[in-house]
Amino acid sequence: MDLASWGAAAPAVGAAFLASAVEVVEAFTIVLAVGTFSGWRPALLGAGAGLAVLAGLILALGPLLGHISIHALQFVVGVLLLLFGMRWLRKAVLRSAGIIALHDEEEVFAAETAHLQDEAARRKSNISWIAGLTAFKAIVLEGIEVVFVVVAVGAARGHLLAASLGALAACALVLAIGLLVHKPLSRMPENTLKFGVGVMLSAFGVYWTGEGLGITWPGQDLAIVVFGALFLITGLSLAAVLRRATAGGIPR
Repeated sequence: MDLASWGAAAPAVGAAFLASAVEVVEAFTIVLAVGTFSGWRPALLGAGAGLAVLAGLILALGPLLGHISIHALQFVVGVLLLLFGMRWLRKAVLRSAGIIALHDEEEVFAAETAHLQDEAARRKSNISWIAGLTAFKAIVLEGIEVVFVVVAVGAARGHLLAASLGALAACALVLAIGLLVHKPLSRMPENTLKFGVGVMLSAFGVYWTGEGLGITWPGQDLAIVVFGALFLITGLSLAAVLRRATAGGIPR
């Protein structure tokens, strides 16, 4: 890819990187809890099996994309991205307003450890297979969201490789930091990242839904920036309104 191609792929790379960073942090926290409590063998075996399932899913989806018309692909991906992005954005707005609690990786770590302790006490036996299954589920469940985002933001414009590299970069960065500090990444501004990912995915969703319907957007790809700005302003405004309403009491 030349410089111009990378410039065109930058939005897809950014969306894939941010979304993957959030999901990898959550998966890493659970695998770390499993490894700390039950040993690293079941944790790594479970995580490895989960990665194998995700790799198989990517290999299965890749060839199928070439048999779908570009407009149908853009429309389907656009609608799914819009729904996906709005879900992330809604939760980020509610967390910013203080209506629902912020996601705390240390709490997740403690909860997973407590769950494994309860299972060990209840079964009174070796729970290595439960620990491995927990790691497997964490990788698959969080990884499916990463795969979806990468395929969605990359396939509609032929930037699947660039989006995949963005996701891999996020995975490598999070794992490197996690292995270095060897504890939950609680200081990561996760809600801010989710807010940004929600804005980006929603903007992509509107843009590609329109393209799938045959709409020619003014400014072409620059329209994504405009949609992103609108979602960002709307989300921040809603968070501010809800924060004031929560602080002062919502009038009846």
